[in-house]
Amino acid sequence: MRRLLPALLLLSSTFAAEPIREAFGPEFDAKRFLTPIPNKNTSVRDGVLWTRGSSGGKYPPMVYLPVEGKDLTISFRYRHLAAGGWLWFFVDGEDGFGSEDHMLRVKLLREGVQLQVDAHSKDANHPMRQNTGRPADPESGAYRLNEFLPLEKVDLSTNTWRTVKLVFRGEEVQITLDGQTWSKTLTRPNFNAGKKKLLWMQNGGEAGIEIDDIVVTPTMP
Repeated sequence: MRRLLPALLLLSSTFAAEPIREAFGPEFDAKRFLTPIPNKNTSVRDGVLWTRGSSGGKYPPMVYLPVEGKDLTISFRYRHLAAGGWLWFFVDGEDGFGSEDHMLRVKLLREGVQLQVDAHSKDANHPMRQNTGRPADPESGAYRLNEFLPLEKVDLSTNTWRTVKLVFRGEEVQITLDGQTWSKTLTRPNFNAGKKKLLWMQNGGEAGIEIDDIVVTPTMP
């Protein structure tokens, strides 16, 4: 029992909340999300989360889901209902200085996948601080660092259901699309931090984008 205790303590520290399994069926609980649902852009219909139209602001409509833990396995399915558009999936987490911000962005474009890593530093002159007009976080005093990876060509032009999966383990994340269609493994120090929110930014036009089968569980050793 004593040998098992450290492992149990580690698991509880990396994933303090209950696993999330959301299929948008009859048991759907809108209170699980930070975004009020339904709203003018997003609602649940036919057992999926449907987001369409324009937010009227700078960014397309967004949906936020709170999470808790470090080593998490995150998956969901999405489908475009018309040609064009894109889906950006964000993982937000602790910035290492006492606040929260973007950690990783997965840009699911029609012509491929592009990743962006958002680390943080208190060095205003850090070479990876691309947006020098963006001030330091008011709470932590840290600046966002932007690492833009090259677009990786994948034909995502068809309006079919696709499965996205991210497996965080320590400083590593493995990202896959439709199993073997596309995959990428990244190792960055900032990935070994607590995850706090998931964000889907959806540019799907009036027809919209559907999301289903969101699952967030602790990554097994």
